Amino acid sequence: MPRDYKREYETYHKSAKQKRRRAKRNTARRKMEKAGKVRKGDGKDIDHKDHNPNNNSTKNLKVMSKSKNRAKNLGKGGRPKAKKK
Repeated sequence: MPRDYKREYETYHKSAKQKRRRAKRNTARRKMEKAGKVRKGDGKDIDHKDHNPNNNSTKNLKVMSKSKNRAKNLGKGGRPKAKKK
């Protein structure tokens, strides 16, 4: 079954709660850019150690590769964890 991006946007990405969470994640990225820890296009993600995008304290943020950060966070958000065969 193909993914219905339009429905997904209408039901999830467009919600006020999700917009606030996305804005906080973007704020964390800008904070780390100002600190000189990441650059645009460097392939890095900003990890929230406590998985709370509202907590942008310096102690809670760390730089990780995209693949490590997204593998670490499988099952904690929108993507379901892969089942082992």
